[in-house]
Amino acid sequence: MSDVYRLDKARVRASFDRAALTYDAAAVLQAEVRTRMFSRLDLVKIAPQAILDAGCGTGHASIALANRFHKSHIISLDIAMGMLKQATTGQHWFKRISGLTRQSLLCADIEDLPVRSSSTGLVWSNLVLQWCNDLDLVFQEAHRVLRPEGLIMFSTFGPDTLKELRLAANADPDHVHVSRFIDMHDIGDALVRAGFTAPVLDVERFVLTYDDVMGVMRDLKAIGAHNATDGRNRGLQGRGFLKKLTENYEQFRQEGKLPATFEVVYGHAWKPEPKFQSEDGSIPITVHKKK
Repeated sequence: MSDVYRLDKARVRASFDRAALTYDAAAVLQAEVRTRMFSRLDLVKIAPQAILDAGCGTGHASIALANRFHKSHIISLDIAMGMLKQATTGQHWFKRISGLTRQSLLCADIEDLPVRSSSTGLVWSNLVLQWCNDLDLVFQEAHRVLRPEGLIMFSTFGPDTLKELRLAANADPDHVHVSRFIDMHDIGDALVRAGFTAPVLDVERFVLTYDDVMGVMRDLKAIGAHNATDGRNRGLQGRGFLKKLTENYEQFRQEGKLPATFEVVYGHAWKPEPKFQSEDGSIPITVHKKK
């Protein structure tokens, strides 16, 4: 059976290409989450020689990572060429990154990384994983490119994200209007399946408020968050749907404002040192006998 929530990556890429010029002005939540991720990074002692910023967008995290880890090689990767161009021109990239830091730009999908195995010490990803179809594959790729004792640190959206819009969109029950988001516990399980150890995950909820439902839609469009699911309506939505959507969303109005909930899942985990195996595949165990 086909998965109606499967993402059309070509549409995802095109949406973020178009949004590159408007992204920074609308990405208030993304900036706040990035700040909170860095506060979590303060608690970790690492000195990575290379860092992969997976889904770098317009480059803010890459710049901050470069300024924190002056001797690291920063690999800034995004699926949308428009975002990479905005990172290099709009951010005055090469003027703001420390002169000691080397940079590489890659236009690619984080489900298929064009990065050498065991070459990075940190994989960083801020609010990107929700744009992937196969979370297991994403974590397998991150595990592959990390050195032993390397760290993956990420944020993504959980199931309560845009719950108001999801319920209001029942005005058109035959189509998918909001992407599927993965539960924190399932994310933790995927990390373990990929071979990571000591996973740590936690959740925060943010509520943005708007005067009307079109304000919600405009902000989503400005950051490139278009509906890219296979189950979307491929035609134009009529006035009837928009009218019913607006009416349904009104039930959530509080103190004169419409809420838009975002559940943010934070996580980090380590790639362990490989266990030594003998030629027959067994793992030797040393037994210490008491004298």
